[in-house]
Amino acid sequence: MSPTLDSPVQTQIAVAVLDGEHHGSPRMGGKQPTGRRRVFVQTETGCVLGMELDRGDNVHTVKRRLQLALNVPTDESSLTFGDMVLKNDLSAIRKDSPLLLTRKHMHRSSSTPCLSPTGRDIQQRDKSGPIEILGHSDRFSCTTQLVKEVVKAIKNGVDPIPVHSGLGGAYYFRNSRGESVAIVKPTDEEPFAPNNPKGFVGKALGQPGLKRSVRVGETGIREVAAYILDHDHFANVPATALVKITHSIFTVNDGVNGNKPQKKKLVSKIASFQQFIPHDFDASDHGTSSFPVSAVHRIGILDIRILNTDRHAGNLLVRKLDSAGRFGQVELVPIDHGLCLPESLEDPYFEWIHWPQASIPFSEDELEYIEGLDPFRDCEMLRSKLPMIREACLRVLVLCTVFLREAAGYGLCLAEIGEMMSREFRAGEEEPSELEVVCIEARGLMAAERELLSPKSSEGRDDDFLFHIDNEDLEWDFTPKVAGDDFMTRASSYFGMEIGNGRNPLSRLDESIEDEEESEYEEDDGFALLPAPERTHPSTSQLSMSLRDTTIGDRSQKFPGGKAENGYSSSGHRSANEQLPASVSFVKLADMAEDDWALFLEKFQELLYPAFAKRKSETLGQRQRQRLGTSCQF
Repeated sequence: MSPTLDSPVQTQIAVAVLDGEHHGSPRMGGKQPTGRRRVFVQTETGCVLGMELDRGDNVHTVKRRLQLALNVPTDESSLTFGDMVLKNDLSAIRKDSPLLLTRKHMHRSSSTPCLSPTGRDIQQRDKSGPIEILGHSDRFSCTTQLVKEVVKAIKNGVDPIPVHSGLGGAYYFRNSRGESVAIVKPTDEEPFAPNNPKGFVGKALGQPGLKRSVRVGETGIREVAAYILDHDHFANVPATALVKITHSIFTVNDGVNGNKPQKKKLVSKIASFQQFIPHDFDASDHGTSSFPVSAVHRIGILDIRILNTDRHAGNLLVRKLDSAGRFGQVELVPIDHGLCLPESLEDPYFEWIHWPQASIPFSEDELEYIEGLDPFRDCEMLRSKLPMIREACLRVLVLCTVFLREAAGYGLCLAEIGEMMSREFRAGEEEPSELEVVCIEARGLMAAERELLSPKSSEGRDDDFLFHIDNEDLEWDFTPKVAGDDFMTRASSYFGMEIGNGRNPLSRLDESIEDEEESEYEEDDGFALLPAPERTHPSTSQLSMSLRDTTIGDRSQKFPGGKAENGYSSSGHRSANEQLPASVSFVKLADMAEDDWALFLEKFQELLYPAFAKRKSETLGQRQRQRLGTSCQF
């Protein structure tokens, strides 16, 4: 099948933090690489090898070197670079880029080992130091100093300490005085990753993870993205970088069932490296009344921009600024941003949403900061510093930043904005958030405008409407409240529904994990590009009516299939196929071509003010919602 923007094969990613000159593809700026450049190749089981590339090197030579060095099979495999599946040319690859080698057809038994180089192999074939920062940026100056301290301590025999809490592998690395200065999280030890040390295994890197829209092995890049997006250290995110790190403390399982080898040996991994912040406790151990309003607002602003799906109290560190930690005399430090910037709109989890501070209006300084946010400039910055980040994630960033700016400008407070982004859980079913409803309506307006201006609209409407949906055997309670039966009949066809039989046009986009895995390795080599339909320039005056006057956006609709259950194996371990409650995906952004994406944003902004007005009218006396808790803290 042909590659698409969010196809399973494309989602095989080796994350990178890069800066400097651009090469190759349009996304890289079109320049060609000069001289030798170093890259890091990671297998889907987590093994990493650094190698030098010459101008004459190609995908085949890289695979051959990897096979000789790590003794891994490379037949029927693909080399991927973010959203690109490299065919042979390596001109798009920059210095310090991590690549990922994936198998097209993976038939591994539970006894298949994760082959890793020994310490001697590493020294013979990989000339890198114990810790190397992937990329060069002035934002990494603090991290560079921490790396020097940690490397010195390692040479002096000061070993890191495993972190026993949480679902993934994490390690406190210390300085020569034995003080923890950094927390390191290998990408291949995340929940469900092949080398997870706590029994949560069963997936290869790049497959759906703890959240379906965040792939296994990709949380590290999101940790770095959150730090880079925290302009002027506004929300107090600790310094974070991606590194290639070598140590014997790391876990290498013998097989996909997570069997641990008896003997530890040196192994290289790609990991997030974050400054450790000494603190007194986390927000779950302290009354929230003492938290400064400005600190709550600043963290909330960041969480909204990046659509944080896991802002629970355990990842808000609290530092006393005096001995008592009185009101306003504490500092909040947000950590653990690995589940932000999902590939599609998800249900966020904002711990602060019902804190009293969130209901206080933004200050002038905060409004000025929000007004100065430029999501398109942020996307360009991330493409430059994190070229591996997916376009789908960047679209989520743009959408949420636009939503934040418009909502704050309208006068909504942090709590109201968070509520509009959060889903409701009623009668065992999950309903779309107000933000998602606006997106659904915007797609309807976009489709209607395309249809009205297309002379071929009577044929192939399903092909023109790029919103991939499953509406098999699902019911939808739909009651139009707009005059003009002809328009609603036409609009209904844009959604692929028939009003008479109650078919659901907005059913979930939740493909099964099994289908994704089966199709994951069937892509042909080449660049993943979407076909761009011919751009039209419609006039909004040609639309006699707007879908904003209908009940398409009524959240009292039923969206069956929203119920999800926790699953545990008989052993008490959570397996890869027994995930956290699987979020329904009501809206995808990655399926739109660039011109459709621009038109969608235009329609999205048109619909925001009526939505804000409705929210303002409902704020008074609104009862607290019953929400589906999706925190990943156990």
